[in-house]
Amino acid sequence: QGQLMESGGGLVQPGGSLRLSCSASGFTLGSYPIAWFRQLPGGEREVVSCINNGGSSTYYSEPVKGRFTTSRDRALNTAFLQMDSLKPADTGVYYCATLRYWLCSDDGTAPYRDFGQGTPVTVSS
Repeated sequence: QGQLMESGGGLVQPGGSLRLSCSASGFTLGSYPIAWFRQLPGGEREVVSCINNGGSSTYYSEPVKGRFTTSRDRALNTAFLQMDSLKPADTGVYYCATLRYWLCSDDGTAPYRDFGQGTPVTVSS
């Protein structure tokens, strides 16, 4: 059974940047599309970004569009979420997940396969 592990979260001031990493062990991450989602302090969960196997297609939710960038590095077996111009509203626990096939949705139909344990992000002055 493969594992995913996120890293890179932390405390950052508004306007700052963080880069989250999603590393895979036990399987080839490049075989699967990746979704990034976050759980907000109030409990709401939302997908913020997805990237397909080859990296040619990406999705960003409206709240993060223009500020977040997702990418993947096959050689490192890792995916990344670059988060710039961070806002207090971005505070939450961020997770990466593999998808069984390319369907990036936030309506409960996304075909999730593996999940990481999450990394907390706090945006505060």
